[in-house]
Amino acid sequence: MDRQAVMQEQDLAPPVALPTLSPAARRRQLKEKAIAALITAVAFTGIAALVLILVFVAKEALLLVTDAAARDEASFSKMFLPQLVRKGKPLAYVWQPVSSVPKVSMIPLFVGTLKTTAVSMLVAVPLGIFGALFAAEFAPRRLREVLKPTIELLAGIPSVVLGFFALMVMASFLQDTFGFTSRLNAVVAGLGLALAIVPVIFTVTEDALTAVPRSYREASLALGATPWETAWKVVLPAAAPGILAACVLGFGRAIGETMIVLMASGNAAIVSWNLGDSVRSLSATIAAEMGEVVVGSPHYALLFFIGVELFVFTFVLNMLAGMWTKKVIQRLKGGAG
Repeated sequence: MDRQAVMQEQDLAPPVALPTLSPAARRRQLKEKAIAALITAVAFTGIAALVLILVFVAKEALLLVTDAAARDEASFSKMFLPQLVRKGKPLAYVWQPVSSVPKVSMIPLFVGTLKTTAVSMLVAVPLGIFGALFAAEFAPRRLREVLKPTIELLAGIPSVVLGFFALMVMASFLQDTFGFTSRLNAVVAGLGLALAIVPVIFTVTEDALTAVPRSYREASLALGATPWETAWKVVLPAAAPGILAACVLGFGRAIGETMIVLMASGNAAIVSWNLGDSVRSLSATIAAEMGEVVVGSPHYALLFFIGVELFVFTFVLNMLAGMWTKKVIQRLKGGAG
């Protein structure tokens, strides 16, 4: 039979009937589509809510640009450059937005935020990372089963409780021990913040260390390395992206924490690099002043502008951390860069 006859026979053949779905299978398929649509809607709702929050905060802060009175009272030069506070006195940075002559320098708030965050990270990062390294690499199984849930439970302690502990216990102890002039200062607030972010850093770091393939450890031990050398020179570098993510999460928690800093820092907007002086952070300023501010005033717009600054800080940090993480992953895979 030639090729043309075969093609004609195929054309005359009846079409193959597709299998029909049973009613149960059809209902299951519709149910799966409905669940997928619900999950997609919830995900987009969360993204839309975040975008709307950012738009709202930015819109309220735009008053500093669009309103002439607000620009005159809180211009960018007054926020970031030294101003004349009193005649015959040198230029200074002062945050005093409610006065006959408002003074709206952001520098004291930046310094206070930097001091408390630096103290908290200097304490929490080593504790969190080395605690996670011990739990993942050296702790016996029974101790690990108790240690990890106990530290993770600390993350559930309300920040107001930690702030109250720092205010009533840590402040007096540190003042008696180190002789601080101010009872409430950057060290007290920073240590209170460290109590809040250690569980975050510990949990994420421990997960990253546990995710390192066991073959890495076995290969290192087979080459003659000790368990400590294996943990320090093999496991830690391999888990570096996850450890960086833990530090970034801890930094974001520290820079945005309000109640602990509000209760334990002294709330004094002072430009001083002495850790024993009282400080005032960006987030604590929003919490302390938003309840009494006049809606629509330059002071009101300033508080929203502080919120925009906090968002920019965390966004830039996350972006830099993501770039560094990509480079580390490429290096671990043997790529360039």
